[in-house]
Amino acid sequence: MNTQVKTPPGGGSTAAHHTGQQHGDGYERTFIFTAAIRIFHWLRALAILVLVVTGFYLAWPFLVAPDSTDVLVQGWVRFGHLVFGFVLCAVTLARAYLFFFSKHDIERRSMRDVLSINSWITQLKSYLWMGKLNKAGVYGPLQFVTYFAISVIAGAICITGLILYANVYHEGMGGMLWGTASTLTAWMGGLAEVRLWHHYFTWVFIVFVVIHVYMAVWTGIRFKHNSVDSIVSGYDYHKH
Repeated sequence: MNTQVKTPPGGGSTAAHHTGQQHGDGYERTFIFTAAIRIFHWLRALAILVLVVTGFYLAWPFLVAPDSTDVLVQGWVRFGHLVFGFVLCAVTLARAYLFFFSKHDIERRSMRDVLSINSWITQLKSYLWMGKLNKAGVYGPLQFVTYFAISVIAGAICITGLILYANVYHEGMGGMLWGTASTLTAWMGGLAEVRLWHHYFTWVFIVFVVIHVYMAVWTGIRFKHNSVDSIVSGYDYHKH
């Protein structure tokens, strides 16, 4: 494949990012994901992986005998959970900011398809191997709604995690959050309910990741797009 294509500058205009470069071998190369989006995507993926693994261990610390006084393993696992919990909080806030305020508006343009009945029909038909998938932005309407929902869940798991954090650590940030955390704890019916919802949101993430990886690979096979590589390189290839 001919790859002699100029890479758009990091601070380039939106139009420059959306311009497709045609190749002699029948493919069009389009820049769709900025470096910031790609970095935050993989940071969030890493954070989710670590949080799920450490979270399961905190719920059932199987590496230490019940009658043991050795809490070092539990302490390090908890420390890792806290660190990556704050990473997830930071990434969630950063991605929300980029969605609304980034000059690269290809994600925001996907909202047009959400409001279009024809776009919904087109995407659902394409998933049934009936026709091609045409999108105004980088996501189809079903993708956009799913990603929006998982972003809301990410916010919810961050909030419940911060409530649990503030109920254990009463100084520093935990102390600053304590007033709000205690109110939210009461509203949710107690700390046990907060913990339970935190676990529910975790399972939503697990189910989403499995489906997300499957659909990313399937989409690349079905529509001949670089759907997986694009979140690494930033480019997508379309056969024209």
